[in-house]
Amino acid sequence: MRLFQKSTAFGAALGLVAAIMVSPVAAQEEAVAPKVSIAAAYTEEITDEAVMIAKGEAINEVDIVARVSGFVEEILVEDGAEVSEGDLLFRIERDNYEATLEARRADLGQAEANLELARIELSRKAKLLERGSAPEAERDIARANELSAEASVKSAKSAIRQAELELSYTEIRAPFDGRIGRASVSVGELVGPGTPPLVSLVRQSPIYVRFSMSEKQLTDVMEALDTTMSELTGSEKSPDVFAILPNGSELDEPGRIVFLDNRISPTTGTIALLAKFQNTRQLILDGAFLHVRITALEPTLSLLVPQASVQRDQRGDFVLVVNAQQMVEQRYIQTGKPIGTAITVTEGLQEGESVIVEGLQRVRPGVQVDAILSGQQEGN
Repeated sequence: MRLFQKSTAFGAALGLVAAIMVSPVAAQEEAVAPKVSIAAAYTEEITDEAVMIAKGEAINEVDIVARVSGFVEEILVEDGAEVSEGDLLFRIERDNYEATLEARRADLGQAEANLELARIELSRKAKLLERGSAPEAERDIARANELSAEASVKSAKSAIRQAELELSYTEIRAPFDGRIGRASVSVGELVGPGTPPLVSLVRQSPIYVRFSMSEKQLTDVMEALDTTMSELTGSEKSPDVFAILPNGSELDEPGRIVFLDNRISPTTGTIALLAKFQNTRQLILDGAFLHVRITALEPTLSLLVPQASVQRDQRGDFVLVVNAQQMVEQRYIQTGKPIGTAITVTEGLQEGESVIVEGLQRVRPGVQVDAILSGQQEGN
């Protein structure tokens, strides 16, 4: 019994010593409020926009082929060169086609001579018939011969036009302004309508950019612009379209919507659009992938907070708000789209309320904090 009392007393003494050693430190920790950095929720005029993946699409592109057979006599343009409409690109040997043209002209001369003879014969037979010196049948035969000769003249003239056309096809010219690719033939090579294309030609300025919008994006844009689908093209309410190039920079000239499909694709749930860009610097290439954004004409006032202040749990997005008493509150919010390093808040916060952006791991709801203004606050 006495031994038990001594042990109890000894344990109590140790506990008292431990309490004396720990209590000042604990009390000090309780007394010092954790430091946090805060930023105020602020409003800013935001222009609503939709960003979509897009692809450059030439307004005109063509594979240039030989329309007549022959050996390539000259290649008059460098690979990759800029050409203008009508520029001479290739020349196919002309000798055969010039000879054919001369033969067709000779055929025409023969046909015209036969026609003249037929007319003389018809005139003579008609006079003999009037004097009763020839039967009517001979006059009719002479008339038929004249008609046949006239048809021969027409046929000869048509053959000349065909020969002239084929001769012109020996000179292959650019059908429109653009940039040519690499020639697939060499001088002296035999080409013709059945051979592969000689070269490709692509118009680079202006250029189309094809993209698709979801039903929601299309509806958002039309509501923001207070417009209809038909007014999205070629009207004052048609929005500007901005091209974001593959390197992330934005083209310094806006485009305009020139085509809007008439139905939503049942496979993708999107609708196809075409925007036309002047592409003066030719930074958009045919087949290039890029992004486009469509901007609403009128900006709207939106509430923003730094993205660093937003956390998420099973209930959704929330921020830690520091109130006027320097106490931490957990506030669930509805967020919108990010704007740079900030994010829009559609519900749950008021302008001017302070949210914690640094020191989140050191606090919890209900504790008092030592709040300082963050130097990273967006806006004001």
